[in-house]
Amino acid sequence: MWLGIFAGVTLIAIFAIVFLMRRALRFGFSKKIYERNKALGILSSIWPIAICLPFLFVGFVAFIIAFIHLFVFWLITDLAVFIALRLAKKGSTKRYINGFIALSLTVVYLSYGWIMAHNVIQTDYDIKTDKALGKESLRVVAIADLHSGITLDGDDFLEECKRINALEPDVVVVCGDFVDDDTSREDMIKSCEALGTLDTKYGVFFVFGNHDRGYFRNGAFSTEELYYNLSKNRVTVLSDEVVAINEDVYIIGREDASRKDRKAAESLMQGIDPSKFVIMLDHQPTDYNAIAECSPDLVISGHTHGGHIFPAGQIGMLMGANDSLYGLKKQEDTSFIVTSGISGWAIPFKTFTVSEFVVIDIEN
Repeated sequence: MWLGIFAGVTLIAIFAIVFLMRRALRFGFSKKIYERNKALGILSSIWPIAICLPFLFVGFVAFIIAFIHLFVFWLITDLAVFIALRLAKKGSTKRYINGFIALSLTVVYLSYGWIMAHNVIQTDYDIKTDKALGKESLRVVAIADLHSGITLDGDDFLEECKRINALEPDVVVVCGDFVDDDTSREDMIKSCEALGTLDTKYGVFFVFGNHDRGYFRNGAFSTEELYYNLSKNRVTVLSDEVVAINEDVYIIGREDASRKDRKAAESLMQGIDPSKFVIMLDHQPTDYNAIAECSPDLVISGHTHGGHIFPAGQIGMLMGANDSLYGLKKQEDTSFIVTSGISGWAIPFKTFTVSEFVVIDIEN
């Protein structure tokens, strides 16, 4: 399957490069160079690709995203202008404006995406319950998908933790993908230290996501070092574990769905008094049917980034990759919340979604 996907993506990439180079030759300066010297003309036609190259300083994935958007917008613009000319019964325009339109759309769209990725908002939810909470209400702040270093480095994250402290949370939960393979050792340590500044009544709790242990760890730090720095900063790491934060409220931290040996939700719920309020942290928003059957009161997830770049999330949902993309969903007696994350992996843009931390007020 993966070989087929790779072959398909390669063919699309080749088509996109050829398409953009041919369209570039419709511009006056490229056309004149081509008429005088075909070799130089072909060389000059790579400028649509060259204008995406600065994104390589951010990362290769950022470059690919910029390139894809330019290609798609140019393709759509060509089609729209073609239809408009047909409807107007005209053969062509005096000047080739399609490229200018496509470039403008790409710049505006990705600038919007850049702002949405780098501007962290607060999203609020209210959850009602008949169960005791050990106090009149419980304020939970949830963070997910920091991927430290892409849009927020360790110093930036410290500023977000100051905002969270101002909200006087009872408990803070970190729902995975705190770091990834591109996170530097310095940012990992600073981000852990930022968590250590959080002032809560019941503590800070962490579960692993699919990126935290790394896929091709670059040697900057090990999983053991991450665990050490979290623990050093008073963060409780839960790996298929249950903890009571007071006499009425339990937090369950599930291992990530990528771990084949992780415990079933039903197993983790065994032994917990059904009258107690249970919060389950599960990085990937999957397994909803099995979770709902054992009835934790609240499940908090991340992972999807709210779709991150449209229409990636929507395609993932159609493929059944996740049970929810974003927001609050009620299934039987369980409330499921998926956050779009305070940042995201590798791509410094967010379109049709936001960067956020989530404030959940649980009340009787």
